[in-house]
Amino acid sequence: MRTILLAAAASLAAATPALANEARVEARGGVVWSQGDSEAIAGIAAGYDYDLGSAAFVGAEVSADKILTDGTRVTFGFNGRGGAKLGDNGKLYVVGGYNTKNCEFCDGTWTLGAGYQHAFGNLYGKVEYRHFFVKDGLPDFDAVAVGLGTKF
Repeated sequence: MRTILLAAAASLAAATPALANEARVEARGGVVWSQGDSEAIAGIAAGYDYDLGSAAFVGAEVSADKILTDGTRVTFGFNGRGGAKLGDNGKLYVVGGYNTKNCEFCDGTWTLGAGYQHAFGNLYGKVEYRHFFVKDGLPDFDAVAVGLGTKF
């Protein structure tokens, strides 16, 4: 009887689709630009993605990024993302959230963007675009970054 119950439990577990909820950490770098000027950026991020079935996901992310020039601060981001799973390894997503101020006299900014992430086993690479909506009559700015991370 015990063998039959174990076999039934094993077949039920095998028939259940695997969930890919995953935590991730990454290092990233890229370029930020506005009105013809550009600067390098570098940062780190950590997040967690939740499955919404076999084709979609949502997630949360915290980050710390710095424009690599004098007079800027590390900006902390609090973002959400969601999108489509493309096969076993790809994720196409939209991302948005809030970033703290990146200079002494700046305000925090809201962001909106999109990206693609591709897994290589437990490692992944990604490319992401973000638009930063700046207040107080200052010009908005844009950024493109590439990241390399691990998921677990």
